Amino acid sequence: MGDIQQFLPMLLIFVVAYFFMIRPQMKRAKDEKKFAADLKRGDRIITKSGLHGKVMDINDKDNSCVIETMAGKLKFDRSAISLEMSRKLNAPVEKK
Repeated sequence: MGDIQQFLPMLLIFVVAYFFMIRPQMKRAKDEKKFAADLKRGDRIITKSGLHGKVMDINDKDNSCVIETMAGKLKFDRSAISLEMSRKLNAPVEKK
């Protein structure tokens, strides 16, 4: 019984680290992957670098998409598109 009590604090630290650090990070990565896979033509997006645009074409072969901006068309990797910022951009505006 004494041996188990010695390892209990260490085990508790691993359990807490899993539920507060590892699991949320895995869920976020899964959500970002699903978001990138669900992109379609006409979606308004924001890249992680802050570029606003609209998806014009999607290439599944090299996992990229063409984005139309006010400066022209640019080709980006799907992983460069920000999930959080794109959701905020497309969220309905609340009226007061």
